[in-house]
Amino acid sequence: MFWSLYKIAKVIGQFGLGLAALALAGLYYYQNTIIYPASVNDGHGYCATPDEYDIPYELIQLKTPDGETLQCYSMKQDIKSPSYTNKTVLILSPNAGNIGHGLPIASIFYKQFGYNVFIYSYRGYGKSTGSPSEIGLKKDADTVMEFLKTDSQYQQSSIILYGRSLGGAVSIYIAATKSSSIHAIILENTFLSIRKTIPHIFPILKFAAGFVHQKWESELLVINIPSSIPVLLLSARKDEIVPPSHMDKIYNLLQSDYKQFIKFENSYHNDTVLQETYWDQIHKFIKNQVNPVGL
Repeated sequence: MFWSLYKIAKVIGQFGLGLAALALAGLYYYQNTIIYPASVNDGHGYCATPDEYDIPYELIQLKTPDGETLQCYSMKQDIKSPSYTNKTVLILSPNAGNIGHGLPIASIFYKQFGYNVFIYSYRGYGKSTGSPSEIGLKKDADTVMEFLKTDSQYQQSSIILYGRSLGGAVSIYIAATKSSSIHAIILENTFLSIRKTIPHIFPILKFAAGFVHQKWESELLVINIPSSIPVLLLSARKDEIVPPSHMDKIYNLLQSDYKQFIKFENSYHNDTVLQETYWDQIHKFIKNQVNPVGL
């Protein structure tokens, strides 16, 4: 009898181990789909354009070194206008949707604050070709920065990075590797690394975080951002996706001579942009901490 129970227990154990192995294999091979849900909110369907918000724009198609094409919207102010600020906001999007979903935010920067705005879809998002990955998104960022450096208007403008969630990780990468082209950074609800968010989102997988190959180790890069670049951090203290402690540590790791930390006590991951004073804080930061190029 005991031998039979032993065999049953052994079979159950083997079955459990098999399921665990399948779960880990799924986590390893399908994590890109989880981390980069490009099709959410009809992300591969309709993509709004800036003219729907009464914003003049140019559709830019950038080629990456590995042959992908990035869909970009370039929204420039009239350089001859007396109110021209000579400041450009580069919007780095979160991990879902397409750049059409980011146009309400682009509209605030362009129409209310008077800044140039550049926004693009990561590879595999919107109308951009390819499939998203950490390596690929970093190549996309390099390609966009190269374009901004060679464009006659953007190269003469102060560049402000505005990154939300995944876009914050892309912003940190750009600021740490292309710092000579960056004049300020705005980070909202971003993370130290993807691996360190796993226990917060999926507690059951906390011991499997090592299987995550899309690392985005911002914690290691943020210390390379020069002290001369001012940074504004915007943190939802009830963030259910990125532990607020990640933003706390990023703030502490930053070497910036000027860094400001705004905490929204009753905000969650995706509603921070709707919080009272959010836009006032951003406008004040760019106005007071970012000098136009040449001044």
